Amino acid sequence: MPRILGIDYGEKRIGLAVSDPMAIIAQPFETLVQDRQGSWRRRLEEIIEQQEVDTIVVGYPLTMKGGHSQQTDRVDVFISALKEQTGLPVHTYDERLTSVAARRSLVAMGVRTGHNKAAVDRTAAAIMLQDYLDSRS
Repeated sequence: MPRILGIDYGEKRIGLAVSDPMAIIAQPFETLVQDRQGSWRRRLEEIIEQQEVDTIVVGYPLTMKGGHSQQTDRVDVFISALKEQTGLPVHTYDERLTSVAARRSLVAMGVRTGHNKAAVDRTAAAIMLQDYLDSRS
């Protein structure tokens, strides 16, 4: 059964989360590091194929007042490229405060977040994807 991929896009790292086959539960999956060679793009394609992803949800970074920022513009460019690269439907979902929630969650589990930004990114992707999944029911 196909899965839904959640993406927390950042300039340095891209946090990924995947749903279970029933699209009920999201879990942190992997963090890709952006590089000039674009190897993260190939890895993303591999993950989409291996996990049988049929839908992608990208966290949309609105300001606290609901407006756009420079990061919102960067995510728009990323989404356009992602749609072209994968041919899959790509949805956006408000990601405000997911990184804060991810840090709190990891700290509560005893994980140090200062040097483990990759864990924060994939956990933020999972929180955002879970919110998206919950909003569909």
